[in-house]
Amino acid sequence: MSPDRQEAQTIDEEKTSRQKRRRRVWVILSLVVIVLLLAVCWVGLRAITVKDGLLKSQELLSDIQNGGEAQELLPELAENAASAGSAASDPVWWLMEWIPAVGDNLKGVRLAAQSLDALVNGVAVPVMGTEESTGSITERLLDASEDQGARITELADGLESVSDSPFLVSVVRDGIDDVDKVMSTAAPVISTLPSLLGGDGAKNYLLVFQNNAETLALGGSAAAQTLVKVDGGKIEMGSQGNSGSYQNGVAVDVEVPPSAIELYTSYLVDHINTSMSRPDFPTAAKIMRAWWQRDIAPDEIAGVISIDPIALSRILVATGPIELASGEVLSNDNAVSLLLSEVYGRWDSYKEPELVDGFFADTAAAVFDKIATGDFDLKDMLWAVSESASQGSVLVWSDDSQVADAIKGARISGILPDNNKNTTTMGVYFNNTNGSKIDYFTETATSASATCEAGNATFTANASLTLPLTQRQAEALPRYVQSMTFGARFRDTIFVYGPPGTTLSEANFTGDEVSVTHSGIDDLGRPVVAFEAWFDPGDSVSVTATFVGSDGDYGPLMLQTNPMVRGAKPTVTDGCSG
Repeated sequence: MSPDRQEAQTIDEEKTSRQKRRRRVWVILSLVVIVLLLAVCWVGLRAITVKDGLLKSQELLSDIQNGGEAQELLPELAENAASAGSAASDPVWWLMEWIPAVGDNLKGVRLAAQSLDALVNGVAVPVMGTEESTGSITERLLDASEDQGARITELADGLESVSDSPFLVSVVRDGIDDVDKVMSTAAPVISTLPSLLGGDGAKNYLLVFQNNAETLALGGSAAAQTLVKVDGGKIEMGSQGNSGSYQNGVAVDVEVPPSAIELYTSYLVDHINTSMSRPDFPTAAKIMRAWWQRDIAPDEIAGVISIDPIALSRILVATGPIELASGEVLSNDNAVSLLLSEVYGRWDSYKEPELVDGFFADTAAAVFDKIATGDFDLKDMLWAVSESASQGSVLVWSDDSQVADAIKGARISGILPDNNKNTTTMGVYFNNTNGSKIDYFTETATSASATCEAGNATFTANASLTLPLTQRQAEALPRYVQSMTFGARFRDTIFVYGPPGTTLSEANFTGDEVSVTHSGIDDLGRPVVAFEAWFDPGDSVSVTATFVGSDGDYGPLMLQTNPMVRGAKPTVTDGCSG
């Protein structure tokens, strides 16, 4: 073969080879495109299922929140949540999540669907129970939290991470944000339940009943205490105590800072009823635990829980009316008036304290028994606890670091924030300093405002107190309701806590007998001013405190105050945040 023909043949062979390679490339590319199109179509179909499941679940949740029967709607909710979670969980969907930009949206939708499925089918269904369910509601809650805790925490972390993606489309971002808010709250709570409910061994908790008729910064006089034993989800009530059970006047051995004693005097640690004076629940909890262990029994106490009659009245919405040992019926309508007022007209608490204490003990036992058996509406109970926690009527302290971390920053912890990053929080607290139960009748109002200009930030808090009784009405009150020392004349100390990093610039007041008693003290990392106010029936007093700081990064302004029987909701005008 001549060289020319050989060269031509080689060229033809190379050309044919290139054509074959191109055909293979096009075949491969076509197959890839077809696979991708099939994958897109498949994920699109699955996405429709996910969307339908999520939307229907959202509608059912809204129906439940608006009063629908959870037990009736739960099966359908569970079915739709499971459908959405399953549709978003197949391998093709997972592979498509690796596509830049689009993948973040798919991942977010998957995590949201799986989160809803975990909460509904992993927690709500087994806890609320079916005909085959066994054990009390707390035992079922323990089982569900042990089973789902790790998964829910993982999903919550994933949602938090993907929510920061800049590639999320608005409709997906809105949906993820809604689920993320729920999961960021639910995950730490569910993860701590095994420890709280005695899944890792028996625990004792001290339940403290605060009396808002004798108001203090954390709620009121620590009138009664009950030891609660929790083991494997089972709850039992143990010993009970009241103010007569302790060596009042003899301080318990708990370390508190000098600022606390200077503001609240030694009564903070040497009289049990006033252990709730400082607006810091860890301080009060450790003091209460010390009182119990010294004067009642040396029990190991893992945590302290506080509740007041305002919270109890909400809980009675969930349990329904409860019959007491006396035959009287305690309900949402009468709990506050009965426990904070009427009881003092039945017995003379100076002459027959055991009758009043016995009534409170019987009430605590009856309510506890009702809750321990799980005989209540779970949806209403969740509302009662969450609403009460947000208002300071339920407080929790635990020596378990995991539990403490889970509630950190929430009002239920009873801790004022130590910085202004997330919120700029001010505090106004009315402390009864006359040994009366008059605060069932007093009316209070609080407000706060913030302005930032010319490099300075100014924060102002206002508080007012009125006793809308005539002199005759006040003098007709039971002796125990009137001031222990002053009869139908009363005294409050009003404490105003400024934001961290500020200083007190001005303190003003109105009223015939109002004065500033402390103005140069920092407590809980904040400047504090204290006003002493004397008032008679029909009087009104008001105080104003202004704090200044350098213009900086301040979170939304918030105002915290006592859970009062007749307290108006705090009002806030914020001219700094954002």
